[in-house]
Amino acid sequence: MIELAGIIILGILAQWAAWKFKIPAILPLILIGLLVGPIAAEFLSEDGTKWIEPIWDGKKGLFPGEGLYYFVSLAISIILFEGGLTLKRNEVKNVGPVITKLITLGATVTFFGAGIAAHFIFNLSWELSFLFSGLIIVTGPTVITPILRNIPLKKDVSAVLKWEGILIDPIGALVAVLVFEFISVEGDSGFTKTAFMEFGKIILFGTTFGFTFAHGLAFAINKKLIPHYLLNVVSLSVVLLVFVESEIFAHESGLLAVVVMGMVLGNGKLENLKELLYFKESLSVLLISILFILLAANINIEDLLLLYNWKTAALFLIVVLVIRPLAVFASTHKSRLKFNERLFVSWVGPRGIVAAGIASLFGSKLIKQGVEGAEYITPLVFMIVLGTVLLNATTARLFAKIVGVFLTKSDGILIVGASKVSRLLGDYLKSNGRNVVLIDSNKRNIEEAKELGLEAISTDIYSNTLSDNIELNDVGYLMALTGSPDINKYAITKFSRQFGENGSFRLVSRDEMKDNKNNPREGLFSHTDDYDSLNSVCKKFPNIQELEIKDNDHYQQLIQTTNNDKDIIPIFLKDDQNDLKIISSYNNEMEDVGENWKLVYLGKTLEEV
Repeated sequence: MIELAGIIILGILAQWAAWKFKIPAILPLILIGLLVGPIAAEFLSEDGTKWIEPIWDGKKGLFPGEGLYYFVSLAISIILFEGGLTLKRNEVKNVGPVITKLITLGATVTFFGAGIAAHFIFNLSWELSFLFSGLIIVTGPTVITPILRNIPLKKDVSAVLKWEGILIDPIGALVAVLVFEFISVEGDSGFTKTAFMEFGKIILFGTTFGFTFAHGLAFAINKKLIPHYLLNVVSLSVVLLVFVESEIFAHESGLLAVVVMGMVLGNGKLENLKELLYFKESLSVLLISILFILLAANINIEDLLLLYNWKTAALFLIVVLVIRPLAVFASTHKSRLKFNERLFVSWVGPRGIVAAGIASLFGSKLIKQGVEGAEYITPLVFMIVLGTVLLNATTARLFAKIVGVFLTKSDGILIVGASKVSRLLGDYLKSNGRNVVLIDSNKRNIEEAKELGLEAISTDIYSNTLSDNIELNDVGYLMALTGSPDINKYAITKFSRQFGENGSFRLVSRDEMKDNKNNPREGLFSHTDDYDSLNSVCKKFPNIQELEIKDNDHYQQLIQTTNNDKDIIPIFLKDDQNDLKIISSYNNEMEDVGENWKLVYLGKTLEEV
């Protein structure tokens, strides 16, 4: 009881420390696991036992027999399902081919490159060398996301790393299964027949079960066949059912099944998706905390001493500095990614929970089978996991600045509210080359925004999901355009620091319109236009127009004209470089307008005035 409670308490403390110091949680979790496991047994315990013993040995331990590995498998299935829910098709419109190549060609380069390196450096058999390389193909989403969350990057770069991290997990697991089958089956002919049949079964049953159960669960939720208070637990039970059933029909197909299920649900029209995602995210945090501590504690000091030599450093450097860049540059050849972006993707490749969990499982099984050299598998994989996470967590931000992918100025625009006015503005901004994201809790507004090709997120402004969304790292402008003055003010107060570094604006309220002296600096457009007036003009004249400005005096005359005509609302200024500047109601901050500038406005044609 003490051990189990201690794991949960220490795990959550590690998660809090990771949040506080902006580092991936895997670092403190693995260090805690090593401390209460092999380090405690060697240096801190009087009788030479671990403070936390994951496997029951007859006297002490948490999981008897294969219990630990069953728990690891089920926990990883939940984590990957949660990851699959976050994968959206519209995120990869520009970089879809790159991601496809990374999880195919890139994985192949890593597999053969790391396998050859392990064979010649550690003198392992070819079978074990390729088992090791199959395990380190994966880049963990649980460690990439915290790293990217603290680095402002272009959306395409973040999307590539995020999607690769989630999609590569089941692929790495499949490759590891193939190699494990090769080692377990005697004779080359046996491998050829058995292993590739297993591979086919994994693909068939994994995709079939994931796709079928996803649509079944979505149907049950949308038809209100599941009571609201049981929604999360029923969904959890279905995920576990899919994983177990798929495993019964094809061993190791469960991971693929849950990822497919998550992707189908995440991209479908599922009610209560956000609520489901919140629950799975909280559960994933708890499971990750427990897993890393358990797996690190399960390592013995003898395993760590196997790595105490120059060979370990050599293998690590080859994997990080040679194989990863080679895989990325081969996969991104002739892609839309620039050279410095490809260089950054090459540098960021931390391994995570799937590599550590499956390594512990297969390593222990092969040791029991008496396979020579199998004792190297688990510690070598843990070395790559801990080393890559430590390297990327401490250097990714600096490396992004060095290679020039760090966004010093974020030009993306976050619009709070997805009403008709917001959609009209968003469409105009997008046509002028700006990244625009609309958020709203009204699902109909979100759907209509998506139909226009705009990126839109269905979320509650009072939730914390926006703060954790790595796709918003390039946002530097915030515009609150809802019909509620309270929501607009709250959005500015809560998110101006994160999303409004270049400017945070909101619509003025009715009370502020009545008081000419109360002219907020963040007021949008003018001091006489609120949500109702914008909607009124938008209904009568649903278009945004441009008018060339002759000089500053001409601009002042135009502004005076718009102030006297309720059917014209000035919105932006477009300078001679086609950069847009938001017009503020705080007139004292008006800047001088130069030649070849344009006034962007909503309403009837100014020439008619």
